[in-house]
Amino acid sequence: MFERAVLHLDLDAFFVSVEQLRNSQLRGKPLIIGGASARGVVASCSYEARAYGVHSAMPIKMALKLCPDAIVLRGDMEAYSRQSALITEVIASEAPLFEKASIDEFYIDLTGMDRHFGCWSWAQQLRQKVIRETGLPLSAGLAVNKLVSKVGAGVVKPNGEQLVEAGAEKAFLAPLSVRQLPSVGPATYRKLSLMGVRTVQVLSQIPPLLLQREFGQPGLHLWKKANAIDDSPVEPYADKQSLSTERTFQKDTIDMQFLHDQLTGMVVKLAYELRQSQKLTSCIAIKLRYTDFNTYTKQRHIPYTASDQLLLQHAHELFERLYERRQLVRLVGVQCSGLVQGRPQLSLFEASEAENELAQALDRIRNRFGKNAVVRAAML
Repeated sequence: MFERAVLHLDLDAFFVSVEQLRNSQLRGKPLIIGGASARGVVASCSYEARAYGVHSAMPIKMALKLCPDAIVLRGDMEAYSRQSALITEVIASEAPLFEKASIDEFYIDLTGMDRHFGCWSWAQQLRQKVIRETGLPLSAGLAVNKLVSKVGAGVVKPNGEQLVEAGAEKAFLAPLSVRQLPSVGPATYRKLSLMGVRTVQVLSQIPPLLLQREFGQPGLHLWKKANAIDDSPVEPYADKQSLSTERTFQKDTIDMQFLHDQLTGMVVKLAYELRQSQKLTSCIAIKLRYTDFNTYTKQRHIPYTASDQLLLQHAHELFERLYERRQLVRLVGVQCSGLVQGRPQLSLFEASEAENELAQALDRIRNRFGKNAVVRAAML
């Protein structure tokens, strides 16, 4: 019996699977979802395309060199969000406690269900129900914590299921590549490889203080992951619909450079929060309060994004349209609404590789040293 039981459900190549569900002629073919422009990057790709070396975040140009016969689709976040909502409904109708970790990933806490139903049997039945009612393939992993269940689901992709018995977590992880641990990206993997660390077993044997010296605080997280340690709870699902921030100035102002700089800081803060919570926004609004307390707002519907660059562009354009009275300003606010779950480290279909890499690098610095560790020059 599990002391704790956590099920991880992961939709396989989710964007691709949705497109194949909409058009069965795409099944079995190399398919790429991403930006149609020359600067675009791969947001998702089919397993047939992966066989050629194509992977997410790769420039479309490079992907087509590797796989010239690939079909490239622009992507439809609204369709993907609708399918994600349908999956969420199916899980919510059955699961006692679940967390929606992203648009295509879920954790379910099944602790105690062995007494009544049997966790593994229940998990298999739920997986089949999702497949039956949505037509989408997914993989499942069941273990004593979120970390091992996620790795378990990843190991059996596509469309598989994995049970890791209680007490067998370290043995299960030991032979795997460190690349299969969550959040171990190319840069971390390269550094570990230079240290002679390529398997989880070797990583688990390195003193945690040495990893902390080499990687900072994330080094301790690496050691815990390698040793199958994860106490993080399954967070109850709540679909937050908006994020907002506003600033009331100590002194009312008409300094346009100051106002634009404040707006920039707020937008960058919200964009970071979106990416951290794995959200994308489809609507941005600007709020403006004058010295006489009259308050005005203006909003704009936009393609789903969590990109600093795109949100800043829309925010400053809205501000210019809103600021018509040329009076002293008391307060400026920004709101992002119409949120959906998504992979926010990419501006999914239009950002260039360089823009995505810059955003990811800045977020890694903020995650390591605090969210105020990096600010735009205009805010200094």
